[in-house]
Amino acid sequence: MTLRKSKVGMVIFTLLGFLVASLNLIAAEPVTIRVLNYLDASSPGAAREIVEIWQRFEQDNPDILVIREDQFNEPFHHKTEAYAAAGKLPEVLYVWPGGRSATLHEKKLLRDIEPFLGEERNAFIEAALEPQAGGYLAMVPIGLTASHAMYVNTALLKELGLEMPKTYQDLKKMVAPLKAAGKECIIVGAQDDWVMQSVLYSMIFGRIVGDEKLYDFIEGKAKFTDKVFVDSLRFYEQLFKDGVISRNAMQTPYGEAPALFAAGKAPFMIDGDWRAGAFITDPTTGTALIPPEKQKDIVMTVFPEIPGEVNHGTSSIVPAVGYAMSASVKPGSPEEKAAWRLIQWLNSAEVQKIRLETGAAFPTRKGVTSDKLEPIAQERAGFYGRISGTHVLDDKLPPEVCIPINVGLQEIGLGLATPEEVAKNIQVAYDAWAKKNK
Repeated sequence: MTLRKSKVGMVIFTLLGFLVASLNLIAAEPVTIRVLNYLDASSPGAAREIVEIWQRFEQDNPDILVIREDQFNEPFHHKTEAYAAAGKLPEVLYVWPGGRSATLHEKKLLRDIEPFLGEERNAFIEAALEPQAGGYLAMVPIGLTASHAMYVNTALLKELGLEMPKTYQDLKKMVAPLKAAGKECIIVGAQDDWVMQSVLYSMIFGRIVGDEKLYDFIEGKAKFTDKVFVDSLRFYEQLFKDGVISRNAMQTPYGEAPALFAAGKAPFMIDGDWRAGAFITDPTTGTALIPPEKQKDIVMTVFPEIPGEVNHGTSSIVPAVGYAMSASVKPGSPEEKAAWRLIQWLNSAEVQKIRLETGAAFPTRKGVTSDKLEPIAQERAGFYGRISGTHVLDDKLPPEVCIPINVGLQEIGLGLATPEEVAKNIQVAYDAWAKKNK
């Protein structure tokens, strides 16, 4: 009887041992979080992004399994909208402060991260902590963004006997000699319809119309058919009529513009300040579109003086993108803790320094600097000290209004519509949006 009890006890002890081991195994299972990330895999900084940011986090946090999905350009936005519509947003996702991510903000699909920050908020510049499109802080921008910059190849200008233009008329006068030399004037990779609005027209609107008037349009106090708005579109149209920008820009893929500029096809390129990162050395190949010794010839500035402008020398500036947490993540859950640990790392000084060096973003953390900046990255840092800014339209206008602007700019660039026709279409879109939302 005693022996039987002993055997039973051993069996129970063994079973308990298996149970404890199983529970420990379960406890050791990593917490899984999904991430929708925005990454141009062809950019020179992509390798450092993957190895020094993402793989480093995975190595330092073995208790977290990150399932990362990298998308770029329009496929990224389509995937975001699809996830949102299906109610299956990943735990962490890359978002804009408004505009392209307006659905996520306005439908409160993102968590308010203000409570998570605590005292760490003091580490960031105030401009980075402004409430976003949903009326709260959904993410800390990884940097500040000037969506408009004019890149100038000063060596090519000198070779052609030309000088930096101070006014639009100066720029217009360059078209003929540049054409004679087999060159374009300004390169823009505007095949995707967001490009012209973001990198060029937002600046034109800010110069000719201004931020104060923008709020009048948003609130319905002004109409897009008003003369001042139509005049801004007319100036944009004039760029194509004067040959300052070729209509071929509307068929130029966004990703091809830096290579064309680097090859000397034109002395000017218009793009966002982030495009500086396309020219730096790729650490995986040791090559650069523009070698460091020649980057000294590249100047970042803004479009010259525009006839009738009310704001002078401005770019269009917005807090940049950042990483947000899905509102579906349960408070206090292991997924919440894992997601926040990842977001903290992505906003860390170490990561912002890497992005400064690769040209991906200008830091929002105070005191982030580097002694490893190539000349084009140094030029970008100096660019911010030389400019002031107005709003980027797709950060302030609802998508229902901004999309017709994007499409209208394409139509004007291709010669398929007049400024008056485009303005009318935008007002119709605004009226439809206002009827549903006001």
